Amino acid sequence: MKNNSWRISHPATLYLGLTLLVILISWISEIYGLSIVMAQTGEEVRIQSLISPEGIRWLLRHIVSNFTSFAPLGMVIVAMFGVGVAQHSGFIEACIRKTSPKKRNPKIVIGAVIIIGLLSNVIGDAGYIILLPIAAALFQACGLHPIGGIITAYVSVACGYSANVVLSTMDPLLSRITEEAAVTNEIGHNTTGPLSNYFFMFVSTFLIATIIYFVTSKKLLFQLEKQQEIAQSSQKALSHKEKRALSISLTIGLIYLIIILLSTFSSFGILRGVSGNLMRSPFIMGILFLISLGLGLMGMVYGFSSNKYRSDSDVVQGLSQPIQLLGVYFVIAFFAAQMFACLEYSHLDRYLIILSANWVSSITIGVLPTMILFILFSAIINLVMVSATTKWGIIAFLFIPIFNQLSISPDLIQCAFRIGDSSTNAITPFLFYMPLVLTYLLRYDRQATYLSLLKYTYRYTIYILIGWMSLFIVWYITGLPLGI
Repeated sequence: MKNNSWRISHPATLYLGLTLLVILISWISEIYGLSIVMAQTGEEVRIQSLISPEGIRWLLRHIVSNFTSFAPLGMVIVAMFGVGVAQHSGFIEACIRKTSPKKRNPKIVIGAVIIIGLLSNVIGDAGYIILLPIAAALFQACGLHPIGGIITAYVSVACGYSANVVLSTMDPLLSRITEEAAVTNEIGHNTTGPLSNYFFMFVSTFLIATIIYFVTSKKLLFQLEKQQEIAQSSQKALSHKEKRALSISLTIGLIYLIIILLSTFSSFGILRGVSGNLMRSPFIMGILFLISLGLGLMGMVYGFSSNKYRSDSDVVQGLSQPIQLLGVYFVIAFFAAQMFACLEYSHLDRYLIILSANWVSSITIGVLPTMILFILFSAIINLVMVSATTKWGIIAFLFIPIFNQLSISPDLIQCAFRIGDSSTNAITPFLFYMPLVLTYLLRYDRQATYLSLLKYTYRYTIYILIGWMSLFIVWYITGLPLGI
């Protein structure tokens, strides 16, 4: 019997309600003339009403573009084309069936999903789109609940977004803002490069992986087994033809990977940036398409080699397979896009950040307690504004000069911000990829809502936040270098 104590309306209704709430609060705030000034820049942030004549005109002019310009929309569609072909052709299923049931150790599967999720931030947000459905299939193949795979992958990608054993896409973006804030306020910034937090984030990766593994194996899977029956997947061994098709498709995939790597990292790499680096390069900007193309290519080769595909019509059918899933996603994403756009137009998110930042910065309780308070502040603010670069672009210019008076270095402030910013990613309804996560959940639970997702993820956030702050405290007390 399912527990309905967490039930609320459909995710689309949730975002519609949040949109109406933003509109109402913006209207009340403008009536009272709420505004705030950033002390460092003198910029005034005034809340704009969405019910005013100008606000209504803006909403009507942009209601379509709000949806079509919703950041994850195009990426999800492109990625799902490749995943669709790989699933429809039987390629993904064949990869799972290749391993005998006796060798599908649940512990190894859980660990692999966590590690891939944590490392996925190297290529941006691809983990949210591609890893979640594959993790569900992997969990189901070894007798675990598929929702457990979705949650484990989602939390690994979301809460571990700042931690990695290699340089991720976030490191240079955040460090650039940190350096600008330090230079603007004439503060020494010898350790504000992309590797300024590397040592700490390297160790954090293993800590977060351990916490996620513990919560998944000891809490989440037990909770899912208690509430719902596990839909076992019966899989027979691969036939000779299927083995041959799988070998050919994997060989093609390996050749494709070598071509991409040579085109990126060789001296004549055309996928590198004009200046020779990877930031804003065709490789980074097009990584999701490259992954989708690779999956689609292997799926297509497998389909033709196994005789499941006989013409291009079969391939097109595979490309269109995710449409049923995307139909639900489009509905949820439409209302989510309006909510994000209304929040940005009203300036409510920026107002709340600056207001709370002014309050936090006025508290002086010693360096370490101040940093802990700052981590908690970042974690709470992340529930409203989830874009790390946008938040840090505001917070860095507010806190770096203030904390400099306490002799707190910019790289330490940046490190504390990243801890709080990542820890609550899995529980905020304002995460850009939350509509997609809810769509994946609806495949296995037709009554899934934001609150039913929250009951699975809140433990991860609490444990990761406490564990990560504890590591930060130990690191600070011992005086270990944060990075290079």
